[in-house]
Amino acid sequence: MVRSGNIVGAFLLCVVVVNGQSCTKDKPPTLDATGNALSGTIRVSGAWALYPMMVRWSEEFRKVHPGFRIDISAGGAGKGLADALGGLVDLGMLSRDITAEETSRGAALVAVVKDSVFPTLNSSNRQLPKLLQTGIKKSILAALWVGGRSLTWGELSGVADPTPVQVYTRSDACGAAETWAKYLGGTQADLQGVAVYGDPGLAEAVKKDPAAIGYNNLNYCFDGKTDRPQEGLAVLPIDLDDNGKLDPGELIQTRTAALAAVRSGKYPSPPTRELFLVTKKEFSGPARVFVGWILGAGQRFIPEAGYIALTEERLKENLQMLQGGAP
Repeated sequence: MVRSGNIVGAFLLCVVVVNGQSCTKDKPPTLDATGNALSGTIRVSGAWALYPMMVRWSEEFRKVHPGFRIDISAGGAGKGLADALGGLVDLGMLSRDITAEETSRGAALVAVVKDSVFPTLNSSNRQLPKLLQTGIKKSILAALWVGGRSLTWGELSGVADPTPVQVYTRSDACGAAETWAKYLGGTQADLQGVAVYGDPGLAEAVKKDPAAIGYNNLNYCFDGKTDRPQEGLAVLPIDLDDNGKLDPGELIQTRTAALAAVRSGKYPSPPTRELFLVTKKEFSGPARVFVGWILGAGQRFIPEAGYIALTEERLKENLQMLQGGAP
């Protein structure tokens, strides 16, 4: 079993079998007198953003429902959606908004939690102390990723440093890239830079390159045990109001501060967004039982896992959608 705290290590894992058993031929779910599933197999794939939370939820769910087996794999939001619509999994993890075309193909989804994307640097970057004082403007971020401009770290920090900025992005179809691009005024296809697979892969690339700039979902930026950025990473503060200085709430250097900024709305949406579970046509069988638990008892595990809970109103809307009705 993989613990949710070991996020980067999960990069090398293809599938988590939550009850520790190897994959075997599925058995039909056991039902009680009212038709509710008491056991069965649930297959999940998709967004790296939601992966740590799903691992934690699956561990806690099986403590009260040990008859279930839950297989979880990460591979990007695009893979999760394709797997769900293709019937390869029961639930796809999606970290971006659904499109009308995807809905027309039978995608049904519920929001389960909120997350956000943050720009990252190598912690040994020579201009980091300066940038932690001034932050960086959104227009500069857009010039790097969407405009494809070649800039130096001196131009970003206002000091004499000719070192070129090395931009990194994601190679997989994913919600983090789509959300980051949307914040900067583009789409994932517009993002420039060295393309790296997966949230853990992008974090590792930035850790290895002192001239790097990248972006990651919140739980791949920060270490849940120390509350600080992952070793080798620094979170680059954004001058959110574009006034040339960092105001209170803009210097985000701990996971606690990041969660508070997202929760209060100080850190904007995008790059904050809801994360979803998607299925084909309608939620049914063991998957429906699991998602119902996530929207109920499972919500209490969200803060300690480093995510932001939905409002009570949004929870009610999504419980209604789970039951097949309009919100």
